[in-house]
Amino acid sequence: MPTSKGRVVIVVAAVLLLLMLYCYFSSSLRVFVSFEQEQETPDGKSEIVFNNHVFNLVAPDQIKKLWNYRHLQYKQPSIVQGRTDVVTVTPWLAPVVWEGTFNPDLLDSIYQQQNISVAATVFAVGKYIMFLKNFLETAEQFFFIGFKVHVYVFTDRPNEVPQVKMAPGRKLTVLSVPSSNRWQEISARRMELIQKLIEERLLSNTDYIFCLDVDSKFHGRWGTESLGGLVAVIHPGYYWDPRSKFPYERRPQSRAYVAQGEGDFYYCGGAFGGSLREVHQLAKTCRFNFEADAKEGIEAAWQEESHLNRYMWINKPSKVLSPEYLWQDFKSRNREIHIIRFSGVIKNYAEIRPNV
Repeated sequence: MPTSKGRVVIVVAAVLLLLMLYCYFSSSLRVFVSFEQEQETPDGKSEIVFNNHVFNLVAPDQIKKLWNYRHLQYKQPSIVQGRTDVVTVTPWLAPVVWEGTFNPDLLDSIYQQQNISVAATVFAVGKYIMFLKNFLETAEQFFFIGFKVHVYVFTDRPNEVPQVKMAPGRKLTVLSVPSSNRWQEISARRMELIQKLIEERLLSNTDYIFCLDVDSKFHGRWGTESLGGLVAVIHPGYYWDPRSKFPYERRPQSRAYVAQGEGDFYYCGGAFGGSLREVHQLAKTCRFNFEADAKEGIEAAWQEESHLNRYMWINKPSKVLSPEYLWQDFKSRNREIHIIRFSGVIKNYAEIRPNV
């Protein structure tokens, strides 16, 4: 029989265990399932990676509206009606986001109660600084409105960064980088700088990150419908083409190589993102492969975009954004494009290259 003192210890331990279980199951609205997986790193070593996946989205029971708390009302969902002119799911069952496939109010209400924060990176190096004002001003109108947003501008001309009024909860940080007269070199360093930004500044205060081209502007909502683990954007120039015409890196010597008959879609290098964990792994891997290629005198066909496409062929995106999320202003709008949310602006390449 346990002594009186022993019984007290057992009771205290049981109470503590019950408290721990209670906290685990009730303290967070975001529920994750974790598992261990051994995988090979770019340098050939093995490491244990812990993958966390959200397995449900929790809608608010009530929302505050005009001083009263009411249930959120929205149109009844349907699985037999909706967009029939486009594909809305990939072969690996990732959603493809088009206008008309999501309810923005419902999604915003889900993520607002999670109090998420979103980082955005943009590179305004050399003459590309001329596009920054338009990018920032339109982001204030359309990019994750109502959420905490932190824009990180990488530039070699910090004194030329425009003053743009930002809404409460939104801020801008300017980070200095070296200049270069070759835009390819600027493109090549992006993955390294994104990797370091995540490691050194974002781990403790950011949930998601999107990496966007500065020579672009927002035209419509870009918000919570775009959130996911690893998020890719379909390139507007190739989504009607067979993959034999995709501008993948076709040389087997390159670590960005994708053979004929392989690949899924052609993704933009000018817009991608996701959770910090997933984007960090992408940036780290693409940087390693780019630098390893460079040591052997190889530069992939489209620099980091080629390496990104190779990575996302192997590591399938958990969410794919339609070409609405990076259109090209010189293109007329195709019939399936009901809205343009973000687009590359028309520019004179002879004027901005070389980029000094």
